[in-house]
Amino acid sequence: MAMLISKKIGIAADHAGFELKEKLKPYLVTLGMEPVDFGTDSPDSVDYPDFVHPLATQIREGKLESGIIICGSGNGVNMSANKHKGIRSALCWLPEIAKLAKEHNNANVIALPSRYISEETAKEIVNSYLSATFEGGRHQRRVEKIDC
Repeated sequence: MAMLISKKIGIAADHAGFELKEKLKPYLVTLGMEPVDFGTDSPDSVDYPDFVHPLATQIREGKLESGIIICGSGNGVNMSANKHKGIRSALCWLPEIAKLAKEHNNANVIALPSRYISEETAKEIVNSYLSATFEGGRHQRRVEKIDC
């Protein structure tokens, strides 16, 4: 079960991630989360930065604690999010990667590759991420060196 301080979580996708985003929103509710949907609202072709930048801005400003972003490969949304100072987005295709991204890198966003993972795997990734906590210690000093 999710262990975040805030129950709100941002979620955004482009056209390739739209279907998975729509399937994850009710799943997040079952975990006690309140998804804040940044779009897109249809499978029509769109530009992923238009949805990722507002989500990342909300996290950077402290209005949200974390987010889930989705596109076909996960790379485009991940690159866009990581342009924001203070955002640590991790491309996750396995639950173990999401867990380590939180524990070791204090990831505040996870990027999912909708064309390469199943809905079931996506839910496992989300649950692993939300259940993990940052370990701090030696990892804290490394995280502090990320922003330049």
